[in-house]
Amino acid sequence: MQRERVQDQYPWTWELPLVVICAVLLLGATVCQLGRSLANWFAGGGWWWPAYDKWVTSVPGVIAGDAAAGLPHVHQVAGAEAVWAWLAVVGLLTVTASTLACVWGWRRWGPGRMRGMATVTEAHELLGEDRLWKVRHVVRPDLFPAGRKANR
Repeated sequence: MQRERVQDQYPWTWELPLVVICAVLLLGATVCQLGRSLANWFAGGGWWWPAYDKWVTSVPGVIAGDAAAGLPHVHQVAGAEAVWAWLAVVGLLTVTASTLACVWGWRRWGPGRMRGMATVTEAHELLGEDRLWKVRHVVRPDLFPAGRKANR
């Protein structure tokens, strides 16, 4: 609609794709750790989160089904099937939430967004009840003639 008015002078380079790739990898590692922690918690082993130095290195073990990978002194852990099931549940929830957030962001800030739209407060101020009362003789001249004074 108004794309011809706005020109982006900054060329797209490698920074944005790198940020997206890093965010996806970080989110993937977080999903793996969260799925494993939920599996252990529901299996009765308690809520365990790995130390920061084992956080990324334990991901291959978690994907393989080892619920104790990177966790110190865990006695009761969930089985491999429970870990995979919780990884699938948390992964699907994350993909769904990420998709909804991306669609919302694309509509809000993407190239097809509406530019120059008033906020809700501005619209209420301009088109609200007070404004309509002030211009009632213009909006409905049959009900409120210009010469007639009405108290609100």
